[in-house]
Amino acid sequence: MSKSELISALEQIEKDQGIPKEEILHMVEQALVSAYRKTVGQQVNVLAAIDANSGQIQAFVVKAIVETVANPAVEITAADAKRLRNAVVTDAEVRIPVEAQDFARIAAQTAKQVLIQKVRETQREGLYTEYKPKEGTLINGTVLRFLSRNVVVDMGRGGEAIIPMREQVRREHWMVGDRVRALILKVDRGPRGPEIILSRAHPDFVKRLFEQEVPEIYEKTVEVVSVVREPGFRSKVVVRSNNPKVDPIGACVGVKGSRVRPIINELQGERIDLVGHAPDAATFIANAMSPVKPLMVKILSHEDKRAEVLVADDQLPLAIGKSGQNVRLANKLTGWNLDVRSEGQSRGASSADALTSVDDPSRLEGVAAKTAEILQQNGWNNVDRLATARVEELTALEGISEKAAEHVIEAAKIQMAKRALKAISAPAAEPTPDAEETLAPADESATSTAETEPTTQTDTPTP
Repeated sequence: MSKSELISALEQIEKDQGIPKEEILHMVEQALVSAYRKTVGQQVNVLAAIDANSGQIQAFVVKAIVETVANPAVEITAADAKRLRNAVVTDAEVRIPVEAQDFARIAAQTAKQVLIQKVRETQREGLYTEYKPKEGTLINGTVLRFLSRNVVVDMGRGGEAIIPMREQVRREHWMVGDRVRALILKVDRGPRGPEIILSRAHPDFVKRLFEQEVPEIYEKTVEVVSVVREPGFRSKVVVRSNNPKVDPIGACVGVKGSRVRPIINELQGERIDLVGHAPDAATFIANAMSPVKPLMVKILSHEDKRAEVLVADDQLPLAIGKSGQNVRLANKLTGWNLDVRSEGQSRGASSADALTSVDDPSRLEGVAAKTAEILQQNGWNNVDRLATARVEELTALEGISEKAAEHVIEAAKIQMAKRALKAISAPAAEPTPDAEETLAPADESATSTAETEPTTQTDTPTP
C-alpha cells in the first residue's frame, strides 16, 4: 500500500465510522513504536511520526548524549553521535533514523488490532450517545434471535436491544424476522456496549402510541394524564382537554374509531377504556368504571379513600370485569378502594340493616346515657337482644334498677317493631343522598372503545 493509499483509507474510515483521521494516525504511530520495541527491546526510546498530508512514515531511536554511557539502549557519547550518518544531533539528544520497513508487518498487525478495537469502542459509544436521550420514546426493530426467554431486537446500524421476559406481553408471540415496535425503557453502559432495554408492557407504551396517532395530544391540546394496564387484556387511559372546545375522548377515538383502531391493532386486541378526567373525586370514580355508567357513587371516607359504586343489576358483571379486572384497574387508576354493588345488593343490605340490629343502646328512645354506658360495658350492645331480655338479667348489672330495666326492654321492642314495619312498607331501592359532596352521578365524558370501536369486545361475565 502506497502512502497516498494509506491516507485515502484513513479518510474513508473517518467518513464511515466517524473516527477522526488524526486519532487514527496517532494509533498507527503508537503501533509502530510498539512493534519496534518488540523487535529490539522494550527499553529503547522510539519516536514515530506520520505526515497527515503525504502519509510519509518516519521513525527514530532517541538517545541521550552523555559523557559516560551506562545504558547503551538509551544513551550515547557525543563522539559516537557525530560518527552516525543521517542522525539528527542536538545538545541533549540524538535521533537515529530507523527503516520502518524492517518491522512493517508487525506494525501493520498491531495497528489493525488496535484499529478494530477503536472502531468497536466508537460504535458502542455512538450507540449509547444516540439512544440515551431517546429513553421513553418508541422505536421500530426486527426480531433477531431469542436469548433464553428474552427477545433480542435488531435496531439497525449494528445496534441490538433486548425485551426481557418481564417487559413482554404474555399473549404475544414473535418469530425471527418479525417487525416489532417497543418503548425504549432504559439505556445503560455495559462491558460489551450499551445495554438497551425495551418494553411492550409498560403503561408509557400505550401513552406514546396515542401521542403518535392523535395530533391533539402531540400539540398539547389534549393531555394523557395517566395510564394503567393489565398488558394484553385491558388499559384505562385518562385524558383531559386544555381547550374547552375540544372533546378529549372524541379526539382520541377519531371518526368511527379511526385513531384508536391502529393502537388496538398494535396492542394485538387489548381493550382500551378512555376516561375523562374530573377534579371531583366522585365524578372521576364514575368515569373510571367505564364502560359501565354507575347510577351513583357514594364517598364513604375521604381519609381512607373508600367509596361505594352503585350499578344496575344487569351491569354488575361488566362493572367487575373478568376476574375482577375492571374494578381492579379502576382502583389503581383512581387510588380509591371501590366497593361495587348492584341495586339488588343495595336493597338486600338495607333490609338486613332494618331487621338486624347492631345499634348501641344509646340510640334507644328515653334511655339515659349512663344506663346505655353500663349496658355496653357489660356486652348488651345489641338492640334485638335487649328486646328479648328478662328484667332479672338487666337488674343483675350494677347500676340498673328494675324500673330502668323495664324501660330499656320496652324501648328495644318498640325500636324493633319500627324497623320491621319500615322494612315491609319500604318499596324500593333508591339511594338517598346523605350529603351533596358524597354523591355524584356518572359523567357522560367517560367512554370505552368497547362502545366506540366495533372490533373491541366487552367483558364476558366470569361464572
